[in-house]
Amino acid sequence: MREPETAALRTELAVLHRMLVEGGLVVWTAGNVSARVSDDAFLIKPSGVPYADLTPDSMVLCDLEGKPLGESPLKPSSDVFAHAYVYRHRPDVGGVVHTHSTYATAWAARDEPIPCVLTAMADEFGGEIPVGPFALIGGDDIGRGIVETLAGHRSPAVLMRNHGVFTIGADARAAVKAAVMCEDVARTVHLSRQLGEPLPMDAGDIDRLYDRYQNVYGQRGRP
Repeated sequence: MREPETAALRTELAVLHRMLVEGGLVVWTAGNVSARVSDDAFLIKPSGVPYADLTPDSMVLCDLEGKPLGESPLKPSSDVFAHAYVYRHRPDVGGVVHTHSTYATAWAARDEPIPCVLTAMADEFGGEIPVGPFALIGGDDIGRGIVETLAGHRSPAVLMRNHGVFTIGADARAAVKAAVMCEDVARTVHLSRQLGEPLPMDAGDIDRLYDRYQNVYGQRGRP
């Protein structure tokens, strides 16, 4: 990727991090967004830096092993190795997001997938939002759990047990959208369960809704 394109991606990442704050998906310095720069590099939020202080230049360039490239004075996110693992093993992924958003993380704490009982879930996730295994922060075990869990699902989101939400997308904006939608449906399904057991959806209807949303909905050429 040429330098002007990398600069534009840095600017977009700064904007996308603000969107996490505006959407109530993160608190303090928790959470992060990354974006693939090339076949062998990606940009990610720096570790422990408040969202209000993030700038395009704050984003740390790393190789696909999670090692910083260049001379940035900032360390990458503690989740860098998880993101790197995803990029190494999913060449179709251009963006990864991590949040501890309240309702979705509550499902993760219960080790319970979010059942597909809403058309909005069928549209975006193509079925339930699955739960991945527990893994400690700091290595690539979280990334391994993300990749292995999502291999059997159309969902771009996974609830990592006792931890939080990770989402993937063709680019960073798509991954942020999946994180926003994940929290929205987690909240709605939770509220529904306070009234009674949500009604299941027919698998064929889920397939048709997913196909329509992914291939027909919206304007051509626009995300």
